[in-house]
Amino acid sequence: MIKVGFIGSGNMGTALAKAAKKCADAEIYLYDKDEARAEKTASEISAKVASNTEIAKICDYIFLAVKPNIIPIAAKEISDVLKERSGYTVVSMAAGISLAALEGAFEGIDAPIIRIMPNTPAAYGEGMMLVCDNGKVSQEALCGFQKIMEKSGRLDSIPEALIDAASAVSGCGPAFVYMFIEALADGGVACGLPRDKALDFAAQTLLGAAKTVMESGIHPEALKDAVCSPGGTTIAGVHALEEGAFRASASNAVIAAYKRTLELKR
Repeated sequence: MIKVGFIGSGNMGTALAKAAKKCADAEIYLYDKDEARAEKTASEISAKVASNTEIAKICDYIFLAVKPNIIPIAAKEISDVLKERSGYTVVSMAAGISLAALEGAFEGIDAPIIRIMPNTPAAYGEGMMLVCDNGKVSQEALCGFQKIMEKSGRLDSIPEALIDAASAVSGCGPAFVYMFIEALADGGVACGLPRDKALDFAAQTLLGAAKTVMESGIHPEALKDAVCSPGGTTIAGVHALEEGAFRASASNAVIAAYKRTLELKR
């Protein structure tokens, strides 16, 4: 049995805990300073509540699912326990906290660390997780990590130098997409559709369009052009989006998220 502990049970920690629970060989432990929140999450996914030091003592994978500014505190609280053991891997999902900074937080410990940037659709098996490590993680541990996270969606190992930029797309992107779904639905409601139908149609349309891009291998521009008949309804809508600087706004959202990540590093 693979013991997987989550220090922090906020939205992202809970999403990954749910994904890990789908691994038949995984036993899940949760800790949160908000004990009620940990208890609630544990009851939802049949996990066990434990202290942070208990997780550090017994778990094979120790997920630090806390805000970036809490990383030094969380690391310090479990460092003494980790000094006395081996066979564990620390996993951090803190935005803007580099592997070097994580190693520094565990001062005096030669900790094997995996840095990930996941997104919340992981809770539903459709996440996009970016992965890198500090070179101290064994191949066996990396394979074990892949196993417990395989139900979260796609995992992609990339150089750490690219992880912040990639996270601005995949980590922050769901929020931008939710806004687009809501906006499409609002348009449908304005045209007379019931709200529930408008949301359903908008969400399914994005799901189908995304799958088309992924599976066809055709560039999105060509797929867009294929839908736009001369003088038709779709090109009229595309023109309206262009008037509102839709593409520039979407690109700027990613750039703003990336710049904020760089600020968090300072």
